Amino acid sequence: RHIDETVRLAMAATGVKGLAVSVVDEGRVVFTKAYGVRNANGDPLLEDTVMYGASLTKAVFAYTVLQLVDEGRIDLDASIARYLPQPLPSYPNDRRYAPWRDLAGDERWRQLTPRILLSHRAGFANFAFVEPDGKLRFHFDPGTRYAYSGEGFILLQFVLEKGLGLDMGQEMQRRVFDRFGMRNTSMMWRPDFAQNLADGYTATGQSEPHDERSKVRAAGSMDTTIEDFAKFAAGLMRG
Repeated sequence: RHIDETVRLAMAATGVKGLAVSVVDEGRVVFTKAYGVRNANGDPLLEDTVMYGASLTKAVFAYTVLQLVDEGRIDLDASIARYLPQPLPSYPNDRRYAPWRDLAGDERWRQLTPRILLSHRAGFANFAFVEPDGKLRFHFDPGTRYAYSGEGFILLQFVLEKGLGLDMGQEMQRRVFDRFGMRNTSMMWRPDFAQNLADGYTATGQSEPHDERSKVRAAGSMDTTIEDFAKFAAGLMRG
């Protein structure tokens, strides 16, 4: 009842249309409940309604990377140059990743390590497209300070896929989603999601249809449910 009342007050105060809560206690899911609606039609938000995973994706990606570290496939503190067959700025621009060519002439990319990228200390803005000129650049020397960056996660995905030959969508599916029984979670859009899907809302309260993500993006392409993500959180807490 306390959770119900807290959620009711929070939704009333913020104008949130739908909200889902799960409580994990000592590695066990002890409470999961959805409140409100999932779209402009007023369909109810359910515990298995598919929602944007957004940057929660980063936690799942990091968990997957650390499995590769445990297996000796990658060293958290090695330069990414060790794993790439050619210098990072020499790769052609690819819309799945970021414009690495913008870093030509700046050898600081060689200082980047998986640990630095996972801890948001790369020196990049969140994404290159938020820069005034749309170009990727370093704002400080790698590892010297913190600045949240999705582009750093995209770079580590690139290193694992180009350097180790992995498909990170498949790796995350096998190592996390399948492992924890996350049946309604994926790094890309699945047609069966459409039957129970949460749309978003703009800052002014207008309904915003859910995107059908067509490519794996370690920084945020995951779709999931409160029910599924609680399973991941519980597994993470159990070690």
